[in-house]
Amino acid sequence: MFQDITIDKLLALQDQKELVLIDVRSPSEYKDATIPGSLNIPLFNDEERAEVGTIYKQVGVQAAKDRGLEIVSAKLPDFIKEFKQIDGQKAVFCWRGGMRSKTSATVLDLMGIHTYRLQGGVRAYRQWVVQTLEKLEFKPEAYVLNGYTGSGKTLLLRRLREEGYPVLDFEGMANHRGSIFGQIGLEPNNQKTFDSLLLQEVLRLQQAPFVLFEAESKRVGKAVLPEFIVEKKEQGTQLFIDIPVEERVKHILEDYRPWEHQEECIKAFRKIKSRIHTPIASKIDTDLQSGDFDSAVRLLLEYYYDPRYEYAAKQYPEERRLTIEVQNVDEAMQAIQDILPIPAKQI
Repeated sequence: MFQDITIDKLLALQDQKELVLIDVRSPSEYKDATIPGSLNIPLFNDEERAEVGTIYKQVGVQAAKDRGLEIVSAKLPDFIKEFKQIDGQKAVFCWRGGMRSKTSATVLDLMGIHTYRLQGGVRAYRQWVVQTLEKLEFKPEAYVLNGYTGSGKTLLLRRLREEGYPVLDFEGMANHRGSIFGQIGLEPNNQKTFDSLLLQEVLRLQQAPFVLFEAESKRVGKAVLPEFIVEKKEQGTQLFIDIPVEERVKHILEDYRPWEHQEECIKAFRKIKSRIHTPIASKIDTDLQSGDFDSAVRLLLEYYYDPRYEYAAKQYPEERRLTIEVQNVDEAMQAIQDILPIPAKQI
C-alpha cells in the first residue's frame, strides 16, 4: 500500500536527491503552479478534467466517478509505463491530496511500483510557502547590483553564480526582465511560481556569508518581492556598475533581440510613449518601425531610463555606495570579485 508523506519529509527527501516528485494534475494546472523540480504525468488532460468536472456539477458525484474511471482505464497502460521509466523513489500529488493522487498511488502500488502520496497536495505546499516566507528571517549580508539599464547586471549575476557565488536571480525566477519591455520573448511566471522558486533559493542560501542580487523594484513582471527582500536590499552594500553607453546598447540588443519581436517592442513602447518629450517619442517610434533598433535604444536610455535611474540612485546613502567604473562586463566581474569579502572557492 502507498504511504502518505508530509511536506517537510517530502522536501527533505527531494533535497537529498532521493525522491522524484510527480504532479498528476492536468497540464494547465501544472503550468499554473507546481512544486519546483516536479514532473507532470497527468491522470486527466485538460479536456477530460473539464468533462468530469461538468458531470460532477450537473449530474452528480457518482456519475463523475464513473466517467473518470472510464477515462483512466483506457490510459492506464501508458500511465504506468511512464512511471516505470523513472528511476528512484517517487511521490505523487494533486491539488488537495485527494482522488487523483490516491488513484494514481493505488494503481501504481498494484503494479509493484511503490510511491508516496503528498498529504494535502499542492494546496498544502502553497500554504507552507506563504507561511514560511511571512516569518522568514534571511541572514546573509546583501551586495546589491545597481547600474543604468543595460549595464549587464543580470549577466553578471548569472556569471557570478556559475563561479560559485551565492546569488538570487529575481528576474530568472519571475521570467521577466523587470521593465516595460521585460516580457518580450518570455512568458512571465505568476506569483505562486515565483514564491516557490524564491523560497527554494532563499532556504538554500540561508547559511551563506553574503548574497548578491540586483536592485529590482518591488514588482518584477507579475511577481511582487516579499518585504524581507525589500528590506535586505535597502540595508545592503550598493554596487553601482558604470559602463559606457555603447556597451549598454549592445547588451540590450543581444538580450532582447528586437528584430525578432518588433511588434511586441512597438506595443510595449507605446505604453510609455506619452512620458517622453513628443519629438523624441516620435523618433523612437519611427526607429522601432523602420528597424533602427540601435538608435531607438540609445534614445530610450537617454530620455527615459537614465533619468529615472538617476533619481532612484540618489535614495541610497553615500556610505553604502560603491561605484565600479569599467569598460565591459569582464572588468565588472573582476571588480566585483575583488570587493566581495570571501572568494567563491571558500564559500
